[in-house]
Amino acid sequence: MDISIEQFETISLYICVGGLILYMFYIMYRLAKDSKAGKIGTIAIFGTLGLGVMGFVFKEILTVVLDL
Repeated sequence: MDISIEQFETISLYICVGGLILYMFYIMYRLAKDSKAGKIGTIAIFGTLGLGVMGFVFKEILTVVLDL
């Protein structure tokens, strides 16, 4: 299997950023759990902090769709 440097960088970017996003969701979960935020607080934490993550994901999807 022979992949170019550009392909390796692209694959690595998506894997590493995906892992970072999963880790950030874990941090948000722990923050909500450790602070005993309750249902409303947990929704607020995931809503506000998760919005930035979802913005990044939406931007990536939008660039792929527009490039077609």
